[in-house]
Amino acid sequence: MKNSYPDLAKQTVFVTGAASGIGAAQAQAFLEQGALVFGMDQKAGKMDDMAQKFSQSFAYLVGDIREKSLLEQAVSQCHSRFGPITVLLNTAGILDEYKPLMETEEDLWDRIYETNVKSMYRLTKLILPSMLQKQSGTIINMASIAGLVAGGGGIAYTSMKHAIMGFTKQLALDYADQGIRVKGIAPGAIQTPMNAADFAGTGEMATWVANETPVKRWAQPEEVAELTLFLATPQASYIQGAIVPIDGGWILK
Repeated sequence: MKNSYPDLAKQTVFVTGAASGIGAAQAQAFLEQGALVFGMDQKAGKMDDMAQKFSQSFAYLVGDIREKSLLEQAVSQCHSRFGPITVLLNTAGILDEYKPLMETEEDLWDRIYETNVKSMYRLTKLILPSMLQKQSGTIINMASIAGLVAGGGGIAYTSMKHAIMGFTKQLALDYADQGIRVKGIAPGAIQTPMNAADFAGTGEMATWVANETPVKRWAQPEEVAELTLFLATPQASYIQGAIVPIDGGWILK
């Protein structure tokens, strides 16, 4: 039996990366709680299915979150369809193939930065004013254990996830007294399409990762979504600026 969070019903939730993986699981979880959800991703993916199943409470825009005009369009469409956004889930992100500095060309660095960090800055700045007007809102940013320790990605991914940590903490400090609740989530090994390469072939990398994780397994996106639901409730309102690991104990080592 899934947990029930009646406070989330009729909340307007905007989630990036909603076509697959953690973002799709988050969108689905909030829809099941009765929330109104607007998704954005480069491909439709699972958003098509959600739009059919939750036709009155889910809408989406297919577009690149690196494009400021598309972010503006998405926010405008969400406002028109569902009203002011009360919960922002900055979830979208991409990996860098674990490349070290000498293998990281400037275009890769820029692409990881534009996707993982600058889009978060832009989207949050678009949505925050309406939250401030109501003196209420929740922003949950997707960090990573790569923002806490080295080895969770290459130089670009690790740097950008550290940047998200700082963005989250400063945002939380700056607006804590204005009703804005800000937190971050730091997943470890989550089985999503983004990590499909680890499961390729005989899956040796996936097995190694599971064995290196203290609880000896990968997590599913739904587990991260469940944590997200709780963090978005009033019961979690005293959690401010915290980065919550969900990593099977990885950073204990």
